[in-house]
Amino acid sequence: MAGRERVVICTSNALVDGGDGVRFELRQNGESRSAFAIRFAGRVHAYLNRCAHIGVELDWQPGRFFDVEGMVLLCSTHGALYDPETGSCLGGPCQGGRLIPVAVEEIGGAVVLKDEDEYHG
Repeated sequence: MAGRERVVICTSNALVDGGDGVRFELRQNGESRSAFAIRFAGRVHAYLNRCAHIGVELDWQPGRFFDVEGMVLLCSTHGALYDPETGSCLGGPCQGGRLIPVAVEEIGGAVVLKDEDEYHG
């Protein structure tokens, strides 16, 4: 990917541990998909914004993915709980399911998409 500009999702300081996430769009298999990035335990994680149970977006307000304690990701539609580090379902009707991860990394104070070919801004 030499010579190609990295796709910046947000600045690193836009993501606070257990706080609001940042929504973004990417293209997978020719379709536009909603995704989000969050910070938990000091690390940035990103997932498709799609509940493993019924496929609805998780956030109850734009960027609000965590429960009130900032410890688990919560589906606003039916209360499914997800581990923010792995995307695995911790409880609710999605038992055994998981969120689909999106590859991101932090470089120079920014959160960037690892595979910019999938980005759709």
